[in-house]
Amino acid sequence: MRQLRIPAVYMRGGTSKGVFFLAGDLPAEPRARDRMLLRVIGSPDPYRKHTDGMGGGTSSTSKVVIVSRSSRPDCDVDYLFGQVAIDAPVIDWSGNCGNLTAAVGPFAIGTGLLSAPADGTATVRIWQANIGRRIIAHVPMRGGEVLESGDFRLDGLAFPGAEIRLEFLDPAGEDGGSATGATFPTGLQIEPLEIPGVGNLQATLINAGLPTIFIEAAALGLQGTELQADVNGRMEILALAEAVRSRAAVAMGLAATAEEATARRPHSPKIAFIAKPARYTASDGRTIDPASIDLLARIFSMGQLHHAMTGTGAVAIAAAAAIPGTLVHRIAPLSAQGTIRFGHPSGTLSVGAEALRHEGQWLIRKVSVSRSARRLMEGWVRVPPEPTAGPLNAVASDRAGR
Repeated sequence: MRQLRIPAVYMRGGTSKGVFFLAGDLPAEPRARDRMLLRVIGSPDPYRKHTDGMGGGTSSTSKVVIVSRSSRPDCDVDYLFGQVAIDAPVIDWSGNCGNLTAAVGPFAIGTGLLSAPADGTATVRIWQANIGRRIIAHVPMRGGEVLESGDFRLDGLAFPGAEIRLEFLDPAGEDGGSATGATFPTGLQIEPLEIPGVGNLQATLINAGLPTIFIEAAALGLQGTELQADVNGRMEILALAEAVRSRAAVAMGLAATAEEATARRPHSPKIAFIAKPARYTASDGRTIDPASIDLLARIFSMGQLHHAMTGTGAVAIAAAAAIPGTLVHRIAPLSAQGTIRFGHPSGTLSVGAEALRHEGQWLIRKVSVSRSARRLMEGWVRVPPEPTAGPLNAVASDRAGR
């Protein structure tokens, strides 16, 4: 039988890449859709290579995005993100990808879903359907097309591009619109977690951009200056990080048990470790001067240390830095300009936040971060008529229309 032929665009956004689809080009029934998307990526792959699919065998390159015109009066497009597991038949629809958010506006304009000015800046209002939050993307235009080349450099990428400014509105909102719930689900800026074999461990559990757990690097026996090679081959560290992540997911009300969090919710919450600034060598060989950063931060994604920093992780860092009492704020409160610059394995990143105190509570009105995006390939993806022979274990999300 002939393979199915599905319109798609392969896009990079920030330090991630994924396969983008218009919602109308995919099956409407969620399980049929997810079987197809698993086969597009090439999951599950016990060899963790994705040789027979569009995935890249890493958490940063095993992603799918579905975009549609929004019915909301305050948004232009709806954006649904799926994190595809590499060696299991799992698509986690529980959270956002901040990096690929940068590509949503360019994709919508490039496919004709939205009109845009021929030159200048297109403002794209995005409804992030996974978590129920609004994001504003400022997309540069030239000659009637999205501008993709430029001199904006993002650590973690080999080539420069055109800057796309993203504004995550009310990322830690408690207005009932967010799928992630209260800013601090346990009501505490620092929560003691009981970890078997370890004992009590202090963590900041925050919903901002994506549910995120912050712990001190020392809690994992680390310095905070580590690169991927220093961590991803050490099974005891990865196991400890997952033990903390899964139990924090239960404390945040995101899973009933730690086992459920590991099996069915691998994408979120994310866990990050932080430390005071120190000198280190980034993955491209540059020396990062401690005087140039306010904080060291590393984040795990799908069980592995991320090669740079997730976009939602940057949002959570800025939000936590704005709120007194968090582990992040203890080391690096926001500057007078409302920004924080942190060091990650691939270099540094600056992110800004607007916070205010209202009726005794801290509110994060906006977090701003810059990324770039580029079309890598456009046309059709091909999948066999029987997308998968194995079981499907896609993670449900009410806001995904499942």
